[in-house]
Amino acid sequence: MGKRYRRSERSLTAETVETRFVFVALSGHAVATAAARMVCAAGDRPCIEMGSRRTHEQAAVASARAAYIAGFAATSNLAAGSCYGLPTTGTAAHSFTLLHDDERQAFAAQVESLGVGTTLLVDTFDVDSGIRTAVDVAGPSLGAIRLDSGDLPSQARAARALLDSLGATDTRIVVTSDLDENSIASLAAAPVDGYGVGTSLVTGSGVPTAGFVYKLVARADDDNRLVAVQKKSVGKGSIGGRKWATRAFVGGVASDERVYVDHVPAAHDDERPLMTAYVRDGEVLEVPSLAEAREHCRRALGELPDEAMKLSAGDPALDVDFVTR
Repeated sequence: MGKRYRRSERSLTAETVETRFVFVALSGHAVATAAARMVCAAGDRPCIEMGSRRTHEQAAVASARAAYIAGFAATSNLAAGSCYGLPTTGTAAHSFTLLHDDERQAFAAQVESLGVGTTLLVDTFDVDSGIRTAVDVAGPSLGAIRLDSGDLPSQARAARALLDSLGATDTRIVVTSDLDENSIASLAAAPVDGYGVGTSLVTGSGVPTAGFVYKLVARADDDNRLVAVQKKSVGKGSIGGRKWATRAFVGGVASDERVYVDHVPAAHDDERPLMTAYVRDGEVLEVPSLAEAREHCRRALGELPDEAMKLSAGDPALDVDFVTR
């Protein structure tokens, strides 16, 4: 009995390491999914991750990484930049402006420190006055302004007209203010050059947790043979047996996803495996680089049918079929 316990303890330790690794991976899925929707809504305009103050300090770094993998251009989180080599960018806070005697002093201090290519926040008091002061301080080569309040589409149009009239035709307009994929989509026709996204991104944009729940589906018997197990609870039943997931294609476009139960699927040209081992027997295997993960996400999104890009709620874009022997 003691020998059996020790063997189980070693197995449990390895399984615990693997489970924790999977949970860490899944924890970024809500952020990455939200980020992918926002990138889709933004089109060619860059999105900047700016959600650090809305979540735990370690979660903020993980969120920045997940957002970058899903297509965000940069993060304002310097720790994420240091840990993962993410591009970092940012702007000033309203509190920075309020620390100075007036807006002109705040802008002058920022430009002196960061150069005329910086992004000046112009809506602490009055947007029109803020833009005029920003261009007067930094000159027509000012990098960008940020709008963080009011009716953003009309504010952006008025800001663009004023910047152009002041000769700052190359000064970009970045908008923030609790943006999500829907508000980003509503700004498609506005003269906006980029989006800073915080709260909605790091909280999953209306879906704050990924819909993944751990369920035991198989166990080893006394002879170390795999035995399928399953729950039969009302509304929470599970399908027993080890699973292998694939994505099927028709004409190069994803048509459905298949979950094979208790058998490894045969290789097909029109079917791509979706599972990759990252931990085995408690040992972390080689994992892809950040650039590889970002490219994989880009290709995976490119496989999806057009209806998968809709922002409105609805049925899953791909059906899931369970394939048994």
